Amino acid sequence: MVIRHETFTVTTEERLQFTDLTKRVRDLLQRHEIKQGLLTLSSLHTTTALFINEWQEALLHDIQLLLDRLINEHDGYRHNDPNYSDCDRSNADSHLRSLLLGRQLSIPVVDGEMSLGTFESIIFAELDGPRDRQIQLQVMGE
Repeated sequence: MVIRHETFTVTTEERLQFTDLTKRVRDLLQRHEIKQGLLTLSSLHTTTALFINEWQEALLHDIQLLLDRLINEHDGYRHNDPNYSDCDRSNADSHLRSLLLGRQLSIPVVDGEMSLGTFESIIFAELDGPRDRQIQLQVMGE
């Protein structure tokens, strides 16, 4: 068994932005020549998320609407209140949205390919941009 690891950067331009990472991760996996194993992706930030879903503009719009409905950007959060927190970004909503979506994925590797369904894509969610973000990739197998 071998374990390979690397970190790559995603640069975002909007406060809330979705990025399809599928091709990029597939290309990184090919470099490591693992045929059977497990690929793990982790965001190294508490105001971002990683998830698997269909990459379709209408669906991404709906996901954004759902996040807006569930977690209002300005809702009197203590994290944003200088009486309770030293955070100067007023980004409590971004932390809470990240909790809902998650920040880590595990994907089986079978015959050198990620085991994803026909319409499944790896989606990175920037929830407090624009910023440069780090994603950690680890692949284990043979």
